[in-house]
Amino acid sequence: MQRIQNIVLATLSDSSDDYGIIEDGVVIIDGESIYWSGPAVEAPTTPAATVIDGQGMCLTPALIDCHTHLVWAGSRADEFAQRLHGKSYAEIAEQGGGIASTVQATRAADFDELLRLASKRASALMQQGVGTIEVKSGYGLDLPNERKQLQVARALGEQLPINIKTTLLAAHALPPEYKNNADGYIELIINEILPTLAAEGLVDAVDAFCESIGFSLEQTERVFKAAKAYELPIKLHAEQITNQNGAALAARYHALSADHLEQLDENGVKAMAENGTVAVLLPGAFYFLRDDTVPPIKLLRQYGVPIALATDANPGSSPIHNLPLMLQMGATLFRLTPEECLRGVTVNAAKALGIEKEYGQIKAGMKAHLALWDIQNPAELTYQFGVNPLKTLWLNGVAHDREDTL
Repeated sequence: MQRIQNIVLATLSDSSDDYGIIEDGVVIIDGESIYWSGPAVEAPTTPAATVIDGQGMCLTPALIDCHTHLVWAGSRADEFAQRLHGKSYAEIAEQGGGIASTVQATRAADFDELLRLASKRASALMQQGVGTIEVKSGYGLDLPNERKQLQVARALGEQLPINIKTTLLAAHALPPEYKNNADGYIELIINEILPTLAAEGLVDAVDAFCESIGFSLEQTERVFKAAKAYELPIKLHAEQITNQNGAALAARYHALSADHLEQLDENGVKAMAENGTVAVLLPGAFYFLRDDTVPPIKLLRQYGVPIALATDANPGSSPIHNLPLMLQMGATLFRLTPEECLRGVTVNAAKALGIEKEYGQIKAGMKAHLALWDIQNPAELTYQFGVNPLKTLWLNGVAHDREDTL
């Protein structure tokens, strides 16, 4: 048993919309779970516990990155430079660049190489207080390579002391062998890729890219129906470039989340609110792509849609492995409050993954995924960037000091 005391405790409770601050707090850990949390004056005695003096620092839930594409090979740095020299995305794609180049490199890489690359990225996130990472496939686009990506994601959770949730994103783009045959590729997904990988236990959720340059609303719905047949929760890349009414469709299927949402309209917001679908905003992609249409924050607030933030870590539109930076960007680019930002990478991010009963808050019965920061005010996590205040990260009750073990 461990007793963390002399802390500013930010519980991030789902029963309020603020930090849930307890100025002189105590958290008691028993095994992998939180046994008790609350004010020091009410804390039970624990004579056999190991006492950790928090020295007045701030304790929060470990952060959750609820949208990443962490498993890939290759680099698109040259394309980044080409765009800055004036080439369009279409021109780069015609020359074999874009997502096609990542698919080619990921297919060519073996399991060990992909695991090595993904481990570096996940370790960088852990160094910043992240305890749970969602990892999507979508750079394999056929059965053996989608399987390989998801197997790497599972192995990542075994190699590192971190919680990994996998998402099948086979409906990400058209593979070269299905060029101009989107319906044929959707058939492959629903008849072969999804059933096989679901049966192998590699899939925690199913996602799709519903967009003018992706898959149509009808094609997306076919994927959703197949996912529901296997009792798998769904997510959706929606309304990033154009409004395809994807978020409303996802909400009708009780999606865990709809993500991006720059072009989301009021009808989509209403549908999400009615069905409990979380809005996952991705300011890193917004920034990297130099977008100028901000998601409808006022409407999301008005209708009470939970807002989460994530890195969208990927090689093409958000090569970012820094979740705390997303808090700063969420505030400066989207005008979210510091409270909304921190809730967006804890309690609401947990809801976006369907794990809110175990992660994202500090209260009895939850997993002991905790982060101790060398700050006194949790707003500092949104206010500052470029300095890492993480002191200690607890994952399933095991303490990892940033300077020694992470």
